[in-house]
Amino acid sequence: MELEDRIKRWRLILGEESEAGFSAMGDTSLSGEQDLMDQALAAIYDNTSSGGGFGSRGAGKGPSAPVVSKWLGDVRSLFDKELVSIIQADAMERCGLKQLMFEPELLEKLEPDLNLASMMLTLKDQIPKRSKEQVRSFIERIVEEINRLLADDIRRAVTAAVDRRRHSPIPSAAALDYKETIRRNLKNYNPDLKKLVPERFYFYDRTSKNMSNRYTVILDVDQSGSMGESVIYSSVISCILASLRSLKTHIVAFDTNVVDLTEKCDDPVDLLFGFQLGGGTDIEKSVAYCQQLIDTPKKTLFFLISDLMEGGSRAGLLRRLGEMKDSGVSVICLLAIADGGRPYYDEQIAGRIASMGIPCFACNPQKVPQLLERALKGQDLNVFQKDLERAGK
Repeated sequence: MELEDRIKRWRLILGEESEAGFSAMGDTSLSGEQDLMDQALAAIYDNTSSGGGFGSRGAGKGPSAPVVSKWLGDVRSLFDKELVSIIQADAMERCGLKQLMFEPELLEKLEPDLNLASMMLTLKDQIPKRSKEQVRSFIERIVEEINRLLADDIRRAVTAAVDRRRHSPIPSAAALDYKETIRRNLKNYNPDLKKLVPERFYFYDRTSKNMSNRYTVILDVDQSGSMGESVIYSSVISCILASLRSLKTHIVAFDTNVVDLTEKCDDPVDLLFGFQLGGGTDIEKSVAYCQQLIDTPKKTLFFLISDLMEGGSRAGLLRRLGEMKDSGVSVICLLAIADGGRPYYDEQIAGRIASMGIPCFACNPQKVPQLLERALKGQDLNVFQKDLERAGK
């Protein structure tokens, strides 16, 4: 990169006040596009700016909607999508834009972002009527993206682990029996193509009406303020699981109270609006409630999704988790379901839970299908945990 380009980049990063210092090093004049970038960044990062921006305005004299609307449009056209999300989040925090993001004309311009969606859910009781539909639409876009990312893989994983009944003549990509299809077509290997060319595909029968052998999956989700991203992913995953006839799915939310949200699993957006992000934490109380949902322990998968910041009885929590595990329930503690996978959590309790033989780890959303399949097959999840740790290094 040319020295001149580097100088201009640093000038954009450090703001207008740095221009005098850089001028002695070379040409610092910005192009038209760079000047727009400079104005967009100054609006939130330069509190001394007096021209055009809105970061310098005093409390109670926030920017008008048209100004912010133009700013949002500029940001989306000038920066990469990843940077847009960061800049939007900073604007909300630094410039008091939390209320302005509930303006309908602004919501349409916001780039879908998990942090902003979490903020909206936290403030959902403050959303004015005129903005409710736009907020719902914004969150629907997030849900659709996650659904596209996970739905097919989760259905395929559950089918591979649970739906091992007789084969069906009805083709379905999600119900494809890969192992049987490969085994029966080994004779059709083409050495010239170096590929297997199947004459026939085999599919699991997903139409069986025998529901007595179903697995139960319980997601017990911490709705404290730090769990926003995990709550969003958990809601979408719960709805995907609830759509599968081979599983009986429950989703429970807790802070100091416990709320069973299973009836809302038909619509992930409705489910999300059932959460109350923020507040204290009583994990032991929620685990006690979930114990009542268990009919057949050896066919039950229990996910505790929490930062483990227990405000209730720690001893009671550990005792109940131990009771679940000893009864035959597959117990898994997820410290986060998040893209970053680096949650803030109580390391002491996490260590105590892990010492009981209960897997306790963070999980990238794209790893959830693999986790589900291994757990439903009864495989050793400690191996899966080590794989995640190696991948994170």
